[in-house]
Amino acid sequence: MAIKVHDRLDGKVALVTGASRGIGRAVAAAYAGVGAKVFICARTQSDVSRTVAEIREQGGAIDGCAGDLGSLQDVKRVVRSLLDRYERMDILVNNASLLGPRVPITEYPISAWEEVLRVNLTGIFYMTQEVLGSMIPRRRGSIINVSSGVGRVGKARWGAYAASKFGVEGLTQVLAEELKENGIRFNAVNPGSTRTEMRAAAYPDEDPLILPKPEQITEVFVYLASDESMGVTGQSFNAQDWHGPGSHRQRP
Repeated sequence: MAIKVHDRLDGKVALVTGASRGIGRAVAAAYAGVGAKVFICARTQSDVSRTVAEIREQGGAIDGCAGDLGSLQDVKRVVRSLLDRYERMDILVNNASLLGPRVPITEYPISAWEEVLRVNLTGIFYMTQEVLGSMIPRRRGSIINVSSGVGRVGKARWGAYAASKFGVEGLTQVLAEELKENGIRFNAVNPGSTRTEMRAAAYPDEDPLILPKPEQITEVFVYLASDESMGVTGQSFNAQDWHGPGSHRQRP
């Protein structure tokens, strides 16, 4: 079914990381559906190419390239590719993340801890620092960091993932304060329980059919990317508060 394009993001350019599947892909498609020019990245080029082709077939304006968000060199290349393609950017969604093992801290592999923090937190720092070079001179931009319920209330066996998401929430607040005079907005979004591969890995015994699809929780991402949220910064949103009653009661 073709995307029905509206104009809420008409003329804006958005970069969505980790966008080959799940929430990232849904956000990219939603942005394309409301008029944005979208650029995506994910770890493998085949995944990027497949997603780009699917959204283009639906009528969306989209391009992308592969990149590891935990690599500063890759981050610079992704942003350079976007600017070569679209010349500017208005929106960044820092979505890419790793779950890591669901084990007690006493059993947590050091290499896994370092890898999760490298992608989930250091990668956001890399990407944000890089795109600010384009946003600050224009004195406008919206950066949306994807967080988690366990980034607000820690729970057993969430290890590096929870620690990284607490970091995301804190970094969002720091950046909102630092950049408030530059016209750049920073907000965090907790998607909540959503029907994704990561959720299935975290809760293998859960029935995924009881959860909303990623496409059902994109409204807050569109709102924060649009001029409708001008002046909103330093806030932390629950995506499922925008999805339907009672959804805030679900697990992170």
